[in-house]
Amino acid sequence: MIRLITLPNPRLAQAFIDYMATKKVEVAMMPEGEGLFALWLRDDSQKMWVEEELQQFLSEPNHQRYQAASWEVAETRKSNFSYLTPSMMSMLKSKAGPLTLLIILVCGVVFILQQLGWGQAVFSLFHFPAFEQQQWQLWRWFTHAFLHFSVMHVAFNALWWWQLGGDIELKLGWKPLGKLFLISAALSGAAQYWVQGANFGGLSGVVYALVGYLWVLSNKAPQLGLHMPKPIFAFMLVWLVLGYVQPFLAIANAAHLAGLLSGFAVAVVDLNRYKKGA
Repeated sequence: MIRLITLPNPRLAQAFIDYMATKKVEVAMMPEGEGLFALWLRDDSQKMWVEEELQQFLSEPNHQRYQAASWEVAETRKSNFSYLTPSMMSMLKSKAGPLTLLIILVCGVVFILQQLGWGQAVFSLFHFPAFEQQQWQLWRWFTHAFLHFSVMHVAFNALWWWQLGGDIELKLGWKPLGKLFLISAALSGAAQYWVQGANFGGLSGVVYALVGYLWVLSNKAPQLGLHMPKPIFAFMLVWLVLGYVQPFLAIANAAHLAGLLSGFAVAVVDLNRYKKGA
């Protein structure tokens, strides 16, 4: 099942669904919140042809052929609008690539192992290098990002990683996202270790790197198709400041700040490359 497009008008979406139904093609609609509705194609093999039909429909949605199709299927339609609930995996894939999903999977598996009684063993293996003999255990510079200490902690970070990292991977590919993950995990981990020691974990430093990266490229290279809404950027900055001014929440402030700055830096380097390739 493939997600075709998101439309703000359910009646417009239903007109296309009806038209494709006359051609024996099943397209369904799913509400996505904020007044938006997604169209999903059940048969992946029809994707190319259906997308061509969709573009033609969008160019002339009031054409008589679409109105006629709605009248033709009106009597057989059980309800005014046909809604579909796609599988969770279909929804995840629609907004993320393989690397994005792999990181989420690893975080989930590590968290489950922590809850099943291997918490100390997993932490001992994955935490940032704390002793001289651990400095050359290079995986530790990155695996601390997979450690989470509550359901809310892992869910919050995984959601932002899926939303922001998925956008980067789908638009630019897995290599820029992988590079950003490695650089920001290492730098945010080093900053937090310098302030607190090795007793920390989580993907939030990397998430802040995604925020910084997207902010720069969405403003300086809009042709890449990346987008960082101002309310989300403002929210993340407020949360960053809140971590420094309140004494009650256990927040890895240094990791957040270092992650944000590393995201800015990587974006500036990539910006020059994308401009040269333009």
